[in-house]
Amino acid sequence: ICALHELKKTDTSESVAVMSVDLGSEWMKIAIVKPGVPMEIALNKESRRKTPVAVCLKENERLFGDSALGVAVKNPKVVYRFLQSILGKTADNPQVAQYQKHFPEHQMQRDEKRGTVFFKFSEELQYTPEELLGMILNYSRGLAQDFAEQLIKDAVITVPAYFNQAERRAVLQAAHIAGLKVLQLINDNTAVALNYGVFRRKDINSTAQNIMFYDMGSGSTTATIVTYQTVKTKESGTQPQLQIRGVGFDRTLGGFEMELRLRDHLAKLFNEQKKSKKDVRENLRAMAKLLKEAQRLKTVLSANAEHMAQIEGLMDDIDFKAKVTRSEFEALCEDLFDRVPGPVKEALAAAEMTMDEIDQVILVGGSTRVPRVQDVLLKAVGKEELSKNINADEAAAMGAVYQAAALSKAFKVKPFLVRDAAVFPIQVEFSRETEEEDGVKTMKHNKRILFQRMAPYPQRKVITFNRYMDDFVFYINYGDLGFLSEQDLKVFGSQNLTTVKLSGVGSSFTKHSDAESKGIKAHFNMDESGVLILDRVKLGNTISSLFGGGSSEPTANDEEEVSPEAEKDQERSEKQEESAQEKPETEEGKEGDVSCFSELINVENELTESEKWDRHSVVTEDSLKNSHVFLPHIRLQDLTDRDLEKQEREKTLNSLEAFIFETQDKLYQDEYLAVVTEEEKEQITGKLSEASNWMDEEGYAAGTKELKEKLSELKKLCKAMFFRVEERKKWPDSLAALDTREFFLFYFFYKRSIFETFFIFFCLGNLEGNAVLSKDIDAKRSLLDREVNYLLNKAKFAKPKPKDKAKDKNTTSTENSKANSTEDAEKIITPKSDDGETDYFILANPLI
Repeated sequence: ICALHELKKTDTSESVAVMSVDLGSEWMKIAIVKPGVPMEIALNKESRRKTPVAVCLKENERLFGDSALGVAVKNPKVVYRFLQSILGKTADNPQVAQYQKHFPEHQMQRDEKRGTVFFKFSEELQYTPEELLGMILNYSRGLAQDFAEQLIKDAVITVPAYFNQAERRAVLQAAHIAGLKVLQLINDNTAVALNYGVFRRKDINSTAQNIMFYDMGSGSTTATIVTYQTVKTKESGTQPQLQIRGVGFDRTLGGFEMELRLRDHLAKLFNEQKKSKKDVRENLRAMAKLLKEAQRLKTVLSANAEHMAQIEGLMDDIDFKAKVTRSEFEALCEDLFDRVPGPVKEALAAAEMTMDEIDQVILVGGSTRVPRVQDVLLKAVGKEELSKNINADEAAAMGAVYQAAALSKAFKVKPFLVRDAAVFPIQVEFSRETEEEDGVKTMKHNKRILFQRMAPYPQRKVITFNRYMDDFVFYINYGDLGFLSEQDLKVFGSQNLTTVKLSGVGSSFTKHSDAESKGIKAHFNMDESGVLILDRVKLGNTISSLFGGGSSEPTANDEEEVSPEAEKDQERSEKQEESAQEKPETEEGKEGDVSCFSELINVENELTESEKWDRHSVVTEDSLKNSHVFLPHIRLQDLTDRDLEKQEREKTLNSLEAFIFETQDKLYQDEYLAVVTEEEKEQITGKLSEASNWMDEEGYAAGTKELKEKLSELKKLCKAMFFRVEERKKWPDSLAALDTREFFLFYFFYKRSIFETFFIFFCLGNLEGNAVLSKDIDAKRSLLDREVNYLLNKAKFAKPKPKDKAKDKNTTSTENSKANSTEDAEKIITPKSDDGETDYFILANPLI
């Protein structure tokens, strides 16, 4: 359906597989594409299709996924989960405080240099959220590689559509730590929409279809309006396209908040039972057990009206048991259910559409399985039903891996155009001195929208500053965020992306005083990941990269001109800039402007203390390369190396144990007893017993090198025995391959020495060094086959000698009289078979 196939042949040693990671707040789903495998979910080590986003840090090891969750119940303070909500957040962000409330077992401190937070694991070890996420992404890469059976480096990672520039940069940093090359950060709602469209491309035509995807996951909820229709392109003709029209979201509405309320309810029920004088809420380990049971309970109550919650040894060896009904659960989450319609209304407002224009509403995300959520949503959208015709758990991962294949050079897919949209507007602000009619000089603050809300991307924009003749400063900020609530604005963080200082402007004008200036042009690019970059700033008209190794040069039609220097009032100029954007400025200059010049302008990014984290959103490639964020990659590599060493030791230890036990058992089997002498058996048995005793006394504490040496020694001792057994297994097949042609040759081939030599060689073989091996039999058989085929072909094309017709007429009577003598001349061979019966073969041709 996806028409995904290998584009070119590659060397088997070259890795061509790509992967996607649907990075949720609680779970991640991994998908791969490799030659012969179009799109498939990668199973984890427990053969599950989804993996918890969790990492456990012990003193000597790290655990991930389900193994980490197993430790969380016993020792919650060493397990880190739900990191998505604190990525790219300053220490004073409300979501950091909320995280600390949910997980009081973790010691979180402020990083004075960055302004963000880190986890204090011990006096010597501290980890940032990006480092922990990097560990998890590296683990996901390992799972993908194990499943694909080859190395993988290229990946597409999903992020929530509401992630701002700082949050997106944080994910990129984590991926860099993991050693992944990010082909694209794709919004999870866009990945879902792509997956839906790819498998229904035949239903997409020139008539627009408007679909709303309602996605309630563990940590957040998003409603997205997508328009599907076919469009004409210059490159590939008419192709299907999806366009994101509107997005609404609630950052904290999800299944996890419901589970927390159930957990607290269970804690209350336990305290009311008064089986212990202690408050269970003060016991971190007991609360971790209650959270695990609350997660199970929420799932069960989605299909049952009531269920019994029970935990053995909740606290102080006291068992807990209590009945919880669905109505009680719904009462606990009543205010959460009231928030379900919110993202729908926001998405409609952003798209400037009504529900009457929406063809269907499709449910996505595990938390949409809660019955009350569906009831409230159905009432809010006013439809007859909610569609469930998509895999709610895996759609994003599959859409993202399709995009990974499309971006990879190793694969070719049918085009499916994607027009994503920027949820948050971005603008450029600057101040300059103006002179009024009365001669009074004042400072005028100007704002120019760079990317409007829901503006499509990837896209390039150019702003021209015409009136500056000396060094100046401009600010890149988020635009009007009035559509966000007061709480969302607090969570959003700083609205300033960066402060850009331009130096060398005055000296450039002085240097080229005889040339005509075309203004100072700032070139911006919002790439496929939704990350804003300031490509370059230059004086004049000729494009030239400011930063080495920057993005490729755009053509004239790639960029839209935003003119910030209109003399008219602010509102009118902002209206006019829409029409100006429709006419991108060419980059070659007007015809006849032979005196135009180009010179690069130096750019500096100035950050205030409150903007320390948002330097991740600094929009220059230079600032990205010279980020001051200290992420100790060497330390993380040491942890990875230690994990690999631990895995290697465990693998060797298991192999040694298995070899000892299995070989001891084989020595009692007939097929092994048939090929060894008593002396050999005693020697092998003694060495195996000796190794088994060593394992009990020293082996489980031995290093990898010593274990490998012990295993190698035993394998060398048993090599001859194993070889003989394998040979005995191969002999019947090799002998059976000797077909009737060999026997035919034995009877009639006048050069019988080849077969006789082979036969004598076969019969004289023994086990004392002259053994005939199966490969020898196969080699001799191949030689015989070649000779027989040669002789048969020769017989087939041999021509009998022509008879003399005249002589034949005169000798007819003579031949009749000599019939008996002619009969004697014909040779008949009647060889006897082993059972005494006669096989008749007549030599019809004297050549054979």
